[in-house]
Amino acid sequence: MNETSPKIGWFEHISTLLSRKPEDREQLLALLHSAYERNLLDADALAMIEGVMQVSEMQVRDVMIPRSQMDTIDISEKPEGFIPFVMETAHSRFPVTDGSKDQIIGVLLAKDLLRYYASREEFNIRDMLRPVIYIPESKKLNILLKDFRSNRSHIAIVVDEYGGVAGLVTIEDVLEQIVGDIEDEFDFDEDDAYIVADTDGHYRVRAITEISSFNETLGATFSDKEFDTIGGLVINKFGRLPKNGESITIEGFNFTVTRADSRRLHLLKVERIEPGVVEDADSHDSV
Repeated sequence: MNETSPKIGWFEHISTLLSRKPEDREQLLALLHSAYERNLLDADALAMIEGVMQVSEMQVRDVMIPRSQMDTIDISEKPEGFIPFVMETAHSRFPVTDGSKDQIIGVLLAKDLLRYYASREEFNIRDMLRPVIYIPESKKLNILLKDFRSNRSHIAIVVDEYGGVAGLVTIEDVLEQIVGDIEDEFDFDEDDAYIVADTDGHYRVRAITEISSFNETLGATFSDKEFDTIGGLVINKFGRLPKNGESITIEGFNFTVTRADSRRLHLLKVERIEPGVVEDADSHDSV
C-alpha cells in the first residue's frame, strides 16, 4: 500500500514562492502570476490578492459616491413621506441632512424604521440617528477599511479640502476593489479609459467623467459650474436617478443609460445628434 503525502495547500505554495524574497512590488506580482500559471492559484484568488495590493494605493476619492448621487433623508420629512423612498432605493443606511447635504446630522439605519410601525406616536427620527464619521478624500482605502472594522461602521461621509461634503463611501465600495465587479459587455478594456469610441459612431462614457474632459473630447459646451461630472448633469436633467435603458437628449447629445444600480449611475452610451434632426432637448425615453 502506497502512502500518500498530505496535500499541500495553495497558501503553503505561496509561502515557498515568497521565500525568494522579492525586492519590490513588481517582483511580488511576477511571483504571484507565476504561481497562477503553475496552477497553484486560481484566477479568483489571484484577482483578490491583486485587489488587496491595489487597495493600499487607492484613495477614497477613487471609489466614493459623488455628492450629486447621494441618497439622503431630510430631518424635516415625516416617516410616511420618506419610507417609500427608503424602500425604493433599498439601501441599509441613509445620511440624514438638516436643510442641505452640507449639514449631515446623522445616519439612519433602515432597520430602525421598524420601530415606526411598532409605535408611530412615540417614534422620533432624531433618537434613531447614529453618529457621522467624516473622512478626507485623500484617505487611503486600506486605512479606511481598518477604521471601518475598529469603529464597527459601514458608511462614512467624505469631505473636500474646504470642509464641504464631497460624497460618501461604504465598506461595500472598498470591498468591491478586492473581490472585483461582475464584468459584462459594457465594461471597458482599459481601467483608465473614461470615454471610448465604438465602431458604430457611439461613445461609451463613464458617469464619473468630468464635464470638462467630455467637452474637450466630444466638442460639447456643457457648463461645469453646477456639476463636475457628466453623470451629475444627466441625473439633474432626469430629475432622479435613471434606470437602465432610459435615455435623454441634452444640447445635441443623446444619453442612454447602459449601466446603473439603485445607488448610482455607472455607464452611458452617448450619440451625437446630427444638425437638422428634431429632438426635444429634455425628452425622456425608456427602452
